[in-house]
Amino acid sequence: MSDREYAHQLLDKVPESKIFYIVGILEGAAIPEIEEEEPDKWDLDMIDEAKKVNDGHGIPIEDLANDLGIKL
Repeated sequence: MSDREYAHQLLDKVPESKIFYIVGILEGAAIPEIEEEEPDKWDLDMIDEAKKVNDGHGIPIEDLANDLGIKL
């Protein structure tokens, strides 16, 4: 018996009140896997541009709040 056939047999035994939980799991498992792509020239250009604007360091939340006129 395949895993799929066994899963069908088990599903038939699940009470209707618990099917909701099983459906959520199945929906998550049914999402196709996304293949990662290598960045293209546009992506690499955008990364280079971002590096020119930001040296990789963040700013303290207090400075951001002050710039936006928000009192913490």
